[in-house]
Amino acid sequence: MLFKKKKQEQANEGELPQSYWSYVKRQFRKNKRALYSMYLIIFLAFIALFADFIANDKPLMCKYEGSTYFPVFREYGVKTGLMNWQEEFLMAEWYELEYDWAVWPPIPYKNTTIDYMNAPFVGPFDKQDIKSARWRHLLGTNKLGNDVMACMIHGTRIAFLVGIVSMGIAFVIGVLLGAMAGFFGDDQLKMSRGRILMNLIAIPLSIFYFGVFFGKSLILALLAFLAVFAIANLLGKLFDFIPFFKDKVNVPMDIIITRFIEVVVSVPVLILVLSVVAVFPPSIFLVMGVIGLVRWTGIARFIRAELLRVRSLEYVEAAYALGYPRWRILLKHAIPNALAPVFIAVAFGIAAAILIESFLSFLGFGIPIELNTWGQLLTQSRQAPEAWWLAIFPGFAIFITVTLFNLIGEGLTDAIDPRLKQ
Repeated sequence: MLFKKKKQEQANEGELPQSYWSYVKRQFRKNKRALYSMYLIIFLAFIALFADFIANDKPLMCKYEGSTYFPVFREYGVKTGLMNWQEEFLMAEWYELEYDWAVWPPIPYKNTTIDYMNAPFVGPFDKQDIKSARWRHLLGTNKLGNDVMACMIHGTRIAFLVGIVSMGIAFVIGVLLGAMAGFFGDDQLKMSRGRILMNLIAIPLSIFYFGVFFGKSLILALLAFLAVFAIANLLGKLFDFIPFFKDKVNVPMDIIITRFIEVVVSVPVLILVLSVVAVFPPSIFLVMGVIGLVRWTGIARFIRAELLRVRSLEYVEAAYALGYPRWRILLKHAIPNALAPVFIAVAFGIAAAILIESFLSFLGFGIPIELNTWGQLLTQSRQAPEAWWLAIFPGFAIFITVTLFNLIGEGLTDAIDPRLKQ
């Protein structure tokens, strides 16, 4: 007990050394705007995650004809193809069934529920044709009679899904390419001529098969892209019996990747995104993939700059001296210590991805119309300027969400920059 007490006193006095991430966490907490923004983002993420339990036209749990059911949970199984609806629920209107008892979501509408009696464009303060106060559309309805509150809640999921998944794709691509450019430079990576030849052949093939599967499934497209390079490197070993192709030569990774980044940056993002989504059928996963494939350049530049500094530090040289393989040093030691500024780029990138998704929805590109996203609600407000609620609520949601992520990014910038340490 005395030892623990003394250790706690030393920690309070600042005598014990603290880790870098402990310092970042402490500095981030000092920025109240960023801290409260993070709390609000967590709240919005909770809404996005449990949107089906907050706004739905099915009961959360019910007892019908002596049996207990969980319709909202079963709906997930039906969507994934693992389950089917019971016969008594196939063509049933959920609110017309006579239950023994039922527990309903707070909002009795889903984003796709159509209320013909309150369409089109009924405002939140207008007289509504409803059974009771529970059925009132708190934020009004749109042209089809969809409840705006339910659309806003489910639109939160779409916004977060697009932002997080697209930046997840950008994070993987940016970290991989930026790390290879910064760590290996132009003279640290050697490959056999056979593997170089096969990888050059694999580049157009991988792009071709990525495009073939891209319209069907983003995951299949990425797997096909990686599989082509994996097969190419395996085939490259077959050239080892030829001395010319077996010899290893330097691969200038830094120049190659840096020039590739410059090419991608030179293409206007919105024009590229609009070109792709105009060719393929509307799909939310297509939008995620396209945004991720064009937003990785900033992450790659950040981690490249960090690894140019990290690769010359003592612990990396010590790992070389101990005989560790370069890929192990890169993945286990170098990259984890170079990710700090990348998180800043990711925070700002999520905000940018949400704006791009809202812009595409507003124009009617890429996003299926039945999703009723924030941008689609804004589009409907153009058709009926008197429906002010279709402009105010979605616009405010986009503004708040983007601002919160930007404040978090600024907070991370202040916390991570060691020059700001007091």
